[in-house]
Amino acid sequence: MVDPIGNKAGAVADRRIAPVAPAAPVEVAKPVASTVQAVQSGATALTGEMAAKPPVDAERVAKIRKAIEDGRFPIYPSTIADRLLALKLEWSPNDPA
Repeated sequence: MVDPIGNKAGAVADRRIAPVAPAAPVEVAKPVASTVQAVQSGATALTGEMAAKPPVDAERVAKIRKAIEDGRFPIYPSTIADRLLALKLEWSPNDPA
């Protein structure tokens, strides 16, 4: 037979209030200014470096341009088509999913 949920008939539940000790004081969290400032200064420095340089690697562009002129640059129409479709559909062809 299955026992019913809740108090059993005839059982007396102990309903006394248990004494509670005062809670220990909680220490206020202190800001970690040095770490935050270090990250911010590092980010500022990186932003400054990147802003000083052009967004294009001129040396790589020159190598590719020279390879095209010499006829050594491989052109695969299927890869170009895949990348154009990926750009249009905002899909990354390098994602495994």
